[in-house]
Amino acid sequence: MGRAERDHVAKYWDGFAHPHQRPPAFANNGKPWTTWLILGGRGAGKTRAGAEWVRAIAQADGAARIALIGETAHDAREVMVEGVSGLLAVHEDCARPEWISSRGRVEWPSGAVAQCFSADDPDSLRGPQFSAAWCDELAKWRHAEATFDMLQFGLRLGVRPRQVITTTPRPLSLIKRLIADPATALSRAGTAANAWHLAPAFLETIVKRYQGTQLGRQELLGEVVEERADALWSRALIESCRVEAAPACARIVVAVDPPASATKDSAACGLVAAGRAGDLVYVLADETVSGLSPAGWARKAIALWRRYQADCLVVEVNQGGDMVRAVIRAEDASVPVTPVRAYRGKYLRAEPVAALYEQGRVKHAGTFEALEDEMCDFGPDGLSAGRSPDRLDAMVWAVSALTFARAEPRIRAL
Repeated sequence: MGRAERDHVAKYWDGFAHPHQRPPAFANNGKPWTTWLILGGRGAGKTRAGAEWVRAIAQADGAARIALIGETAHDAREVMVEGVSGLLAVHEDCARPEWISSRGRVEWPSGAVAQCFSADDPDSLRGPQFSAAWCDELAKWRHAEATFDMLQFGLRLGVRPRQVITTTPRPLSLIKRLIADPATALSRAGTAANAWHLAPAFLETIVKRYQGTQLGRQELLGEVVEERADALWSRALIESCRVEAAPACARIVVAVDPPASATKDSAACGLVAAGRAGDLVYVLADETVSGLSPAGWARKAIALWRRYQADCLVVEVNQGGDMVRAVIRAEDASVPVTPVRAYRGKYLRAEPVAALYEQGRVKHAGTFEALEDEMCDFGPDGLSAGRSPDRLDAMVWAVSALTFARAEPRIRAL
């Protein structure tokens, strides 16, 4: 065979696709799906499935407008478009679309267009509209909820806009909601399902090392593991500490874990309110914010302080302490600020607070899904996704201030 014939055979997707890589006919409710969620282990062929689905849409519908959303702009380009299983690679040479890297656009001869976006910038999805979307490694997105929400508002073209999500799963609230959504079609596959296309040495080494472990269940089998075995908190522990509401508290604080840099695109700012009644501490609110300027998160912190009539803002000052105090003072100079400085790592700071939970001395007045996800995913090496545990940090500072620091009580009725 010549090069063109070999290329045609290698790209003959209908002949080589695994069952989990083929679009399902129906969703959980037996009707046509809106979201196709592909949960798979490392190397299970998730990226190829997403790229092939986009290729089929673009070649069949010249009016298609498709969003390609990766964890970062680099991932969208290097994995989703230019990767070995990306959009350019799955086309035959004669049908390959044009990749305009300077604009982050893929343009097909049919007229279809795909645009790359970064999950680090949810607001970039405001304005554009799409008939389809491919989201890759959603479980790793730093701003998963905000980015996913913005995408849903943009999926408004055509008769039935659809989206495909390819990811190695993590026990995020968003992932669990999508699995339970009646409009979702779910496909699962472990690494072994695609073993023919993986290096034997990889399978022998990685499977031997991680088989039977919690990390192996997640990364090799593609299972949604509810909590880490080495996490400081468990779901059962948190449930045992949950109450419907907190009583009148003698002291209330709002803890602020500011992002490391003073830019709008920096990490989240942890904002957690907690109060103390007798010997018990109650977590009252988690209003952690992302994507705000220093002035923006300072206003949010002060608003939370006012709402609960808190005694003070407990603010970590390791990262630019003078800047943090100046930002809060500029918004409202009357707000009392108690600076705290971290001299130990996050895990060591969190250990005594986790012990208070085990003793039943900390309660959650309600449900705080995002915070509780971080708590059950926080081990000696931090969060499994490598992100900063901003919500958890703020909670630890708030509970520590109410438990280990001395202060005169003032009654606050909730």
